[in-house]
Amino acid sequence: MLRLPQTKSGYALVGSAMLFVLSLAIPALLPSGGAPVLAGPAAAKPDPALVEKGSYVARLGDCMACHTAVGGATYAGGLKIKTPVGAIYSTNITPTATGIGDYSLADFDAAVRRGIRKDGSSLYPAMPYSAFSRMSDEDIKALYAYFMYGVEPVAQANKAVDIRWPFSMRWPLALWRKWFALEDGPFAAAPGQDPVVARGEYLVTGAGHCGACHTPRGWSMQEKAFDAKGGEVYLSGGAPIDNWVAPSLRNDPTVGLGNWSEEDIVQFLKSGRTDHAAVFGGMSDVVGWSTQHFKDEDLVAMARYLKSLPPVTAKGHYAYDPATAQMLAAGAVGSNAGAGIYLKECAICHSNDGSGVARMFPPLAGNPVIVTENPTSIVNVVVNGGVLPPTNWAPSAVAMPGFKDRLTDKQIADVVNFLRISWGNKAPANVTAKQVMKLRTAGEPVATTAWGAGTHQTSTWGVFHPQPYGEGWTFAPETHDGREKAR
Repeated sequence: MLRLPQTKSGYALVGSAMLFVLSLAIPALLPSGGAPVLAGPAAAKPDPALVEKGSYVARLGDCMACHTAVGGATYAGGLKIKTPVGAIYSTNITPTATGIGDYSLADFDAAVRRGIRKDGSSLYPAMPYSAFSRMSDEDIKALYAYFMYGVEPVAQANKAVDIRWPFSMRWPLALWRKWFALEDGPFAAAPGQDPVVARGEYLVTGAGHCGACHTPRGWSMQEKAFDAKGGEVYLSGGAPIDNWVAPSLRNDPTVGLGNWSEEDIVQFLKSGRTDHAAVFGGMSDVVGWSTQHFKDEDLVAMARYLKSLPPVTAKGHYAYDPATAQMLAAGAVGSNAGAGIYLKECAICHSNDGSGVARMFPPLAGNPVIVTENPTSIVNVVVNGGVLPPTNWAPSAVAMPGFKDRLTDKQIADVVNFLRISWGNKAPANVTAKQVMKLRTAGEPVATTAWGAGTHQTSTWGVFHPQPYGEGWTFAPETHDGREKAR
């Protein structure tokens, strides 16, 4: 369970924040250690069926995308992950001396489900061990068998972190883990719960660790909720990751999945595209490296669970307004700079009415990405472009070009602001040329509060203060999308 320090003074809050900040640098993300939970290491190669099951569990956990550097050897680590005080790198989890070759099953379990390394120290919570704590003993055993016997060894040293002392001290992480980590044990379905919904809850809250990106984090980088018992904040949307905002997965009709059917969610996770949405950014990695490989029954279970979540307070209601399409069709853009740019550069794919082309060019009218509070995603895709990746179920790749060399920063701000108030979209049209310039040149997300923004090394700065792009801080893994094909 989530345990917070009990005190009548304000010192616990400041002290806890200090402990967290003093611990933000870990040479390895996923090693092991701790008291034995399961039986010891296997003496001989296990049943091939167990290894095959473990391979599937690894897909459920999306282990490959995080533990593979862009262009690097599979599972050999090295993927850059930005934190509030610098960058860390995922570790080698292949069965070698530089990886996890000397891990027993108990060591492996302690790392994955409890966040404890082989040497007994605590892991950095970029490793989503709170979510993985819900995984079953059987899945952990299968996962261990796969990494020991189904993964090709790669003798690659782990990359040192880009964080200086005193932030590199690790001992405070044990206290962070005690106060904030989930320790409920393996997932157990509620009495009378629909078994399909229960399976979906296991996948979403456990192996799939969806909340690691889609639930906002608090002052000490802890997830604010681990499941629906945490209220409306659970899966309500996270901060930008590599300049892509993780949106709400709740049933909000404007910024969430309220207008999505169960089949829409299944098709999106399977192919990366529906008639009204297209995957991009970090979620492209999730679809390409993970969910497209899920069994249909598991995709249905996840979709059903998400649609079964309690209703949330809607952030407005969307109704299509044809006035924008009529203005564009007539070419009557006048002094509206954003409209003129859209008509010249964007309408050929996304149409005058903002409807796009089904399963190729996503609609802009009523699109949650356009109207969400933080506009970083839409600014990023206009600046740098994006790729709708090929999958086993939709083998054609579709790319949107970036406009950073074609449009000025002001022109990009103008067209983004136009999108946020057109076709019935109702979002603040307040993106500035300066914000576009910072994203284009320094990789800084668009700020939505007054705090200072991050750099190419950090996801934010300000130590105790929230991110410049929403409450809480985040871990920001580098994305493979647009840089290499999924594996």
